[in-house]
Amino acid sequence: MEIIIYGVINSVTLALMALGFTLVYGVSRLPNFAHGAFYVLAGYICWMLLNRLGLPYFLAGLIGLAVVGGVGAAMYHFILERIRGMAISEIIASYAIGLAILEGLRWGGLKGGTFILQPFVEGSVDILGVSVDYQRILVVVLGAALVGLLWLFVNQTKLGLALKGMAQDERAAMTLGIDSDKMAVVAMALGSVFAGVAALILLPMGSIVVEAGYHVLIMAVAVCIVGGLGSWTGAVLAAFVIGFAQILTVAYIGAHWQVVVALVAIIITLILRPSGIFGKQKELEERV
Repeated sequence: MEIIIYGVINSVTLALMALGFTLVYGVSRLPNFAHGAFYVLAGYICWMLLNRLGLPYFLAGLIGLAVVGGVGAAMYHFILERIRGMAISEIIASYAIGLAILEGLRWGGLKGGTFILQPFVEGSVDILGVSVDYQRILVVVLGAALVGLLWLFVNQTKLGLALKGMAQDERAAMTLGIDSDKMAVVAMALGSVFAGVAALILLPMGSIVVEAGYHVLIMAVAVCIVGGLGSWTGAVLAAFVIGFAQILTVAYIGAHWQVVVALVAIIITLILRPSGIFGKQKELEERV
């Protein structure tokens, strides 16, 4: 029962980490390797506003999300738009920006475990004999709500349908008057905000450290590759596959093997099904 409960919690955690990354790639085919940096930046801004300016938690969180959303949109408009379509350059540029943000925060004093966001709800409860703190229960509830809201946004709003159209067939969407670059800016801003939302929900379970940015990026890439790059449904399913695999590994082998599980999942996926579970890229046999 402990494996089931914490497997669900870990799976929702991975889904939260990956949603922003897969949203950006699904719409604009841009691999945003600054995703982990936006995660840490949102948490750090929220902490600064809470502890240095004394702002309310909700307001500090909103400002943090607005800042990372603006940085994401600016990154695309001023840099990535000029190299769009050049896959290697996109990866290098976005990773360089993320690296600059993370190491800049480290240079500015983001070290150690002293930067901590308080949990939304204190305490714990027993579920079928397993002790679970309220913050982790909130992670599952808010994670499910976020996925539901994303589905409603994509399928029930004009902007969401435009993003969905770009994700399905960019050329067809452009013939209908949808501006590819504008949608890419929107996707980058939303993806950055999703990274920030994940930070505000997940960071109260730990501390704000630079290394969290690299960890989140690795987990997001693993989930998206296994689920299929650009597939939101695949990302959620892959999060559960990797999430439960990690919990089983922790239970029977050791906690330090969690990242190895994600990397092995990437390797196995690339060998057996390069397009991922729900990916739309051609299989190796078709390409050959």
